[in-house]
Amino acid sequence: MNRSNSFRLGMAARWVKSGGIIAYPTEAVFGLGCDPADPLAVGRLLDIKQRPVDKGLILVAADQRQLAPWIQPLSAAHEARLQRSWPGPNTWLVPAAQNCPAWLTGRHSTLAVRVTAHPLVRALCNRLGSALVSTSANISNLQPARSVLEVQLRFAALIDYILPGQLGSSAQPTPIRDLLSGRVVRQ
Repeated sequence: MNRSNSFRLGMAARWVKSGGIIAYPTEAVFGLGCDPADPLAVGRLLDIKQRPVDKGLILVAADQRQLAPWIQPLSAAHEARLQRSWPGPNTWLVPAAQNCPAWLTGRHSTLAVRVTAHPLVRALCNRLGSALVSTSANISNLQPARSVLEVQLRFAALIDYILPGQLGSSAQPTPIRDLLSGRVVRQ
């Protein structure tokens, strides 16, 4: 990693750790993110997106260990299903841990989680040492931003930092499947 990318990752991580909201490239669109353990940051993010808390949010991580505090222990079969799909552009609804806060799960008993293959997001989660809230950079029900310029035009006065980088190769946001039933929730 070159010095410029390392500096930018460090800035993004510092903002997240201090309660900030950042934008960053994901597999298909730019995302908005914050520390999932910080209720004020999550509340601010939901306000920016005009998204109701009851919908729940997605957590992204560099590896499954970063998701462990947020989800229930899984059967060997369910673990294997996740392992076959990760890292990659696959989001799963997994039973949430008993202490997982409602600001992440919304009205659900599950939590949406993904171990990303996007190199910049993986590096950011590794720098943070934890998972990151990941929701598309848009006002709810509007098209998500696909460039730094679009993020700047829509959110520059509302967020703390934009981590520049390339989007992944996916044309659409990641599909979401329910781990226990296998049902596709979002194509």
